[in-house]
Amino acid sequence: MNISPHEAEESLEAIRKITQKTRRSIASSGAYIFLIITGIIWMVGYVATQFLSGSIVVYIWVGTSILGSIIATLVGSRNDRRVRSSATPVYVKRIITFWIFLVFFCIATIAVAQPTDGKQIAMFIVLFTMIGQFAMGLPLSFSSTWWAIPIAALALIGYFFFPDFFYLWMGILVGGGMIALGFYIRFRW
Repeated sequence: MNISPHEAEESLEAIRKITQKTRRSIASSGAYIFLIITGIIWMVGYVATQFLSGSIVVYIWVGTSILGSIIATLVGSRNDRRVRSSATPVYVKRIITFWIFLVFFCIATIAVAQPTDGKQIAMFIVLFTMIGQFAMGLPLSFSSTWWAIPIAALALIGYFFFPDFFYLWMGILVGGGMIALGFYIRFRW
């Protein structure tokens, strides 16, 4: 099958338009808000872990996670009304099921690997979270998943090369990176 240069150009233009439409759909869906919320939780939690100790760190993580979950639920239910289709409940159930199983496998992996410190546990959680983000976005388009790779890479760089500042690194670069990405998606896509 031979394709003329004009046909190839038309096909590439169609792909570009679909990619742009997908990006705009993601940006207008409010998905960026979840990145910002997660980034804030990670920033506050990891910076607190770097500088504080004891049960206060647990309270900060639990408190920010609960508050973030409440905000995400409210935002998600508000956005759900705007983008509702007959297939929405099915997709929501599949997404929830996916994340429940991913959390289960993360916990199982941590139990089997028996990490020796909190940094290793944090890396497992971050890597599983990025795998989940990548898997959730991949059916849509690579443009909605690419960011999981640099976030995971930043986390690994901090873990291996800056262990004394790992939690600060995670808070500022990984949490802050997710916040910046959320704003980038919102305003540049």
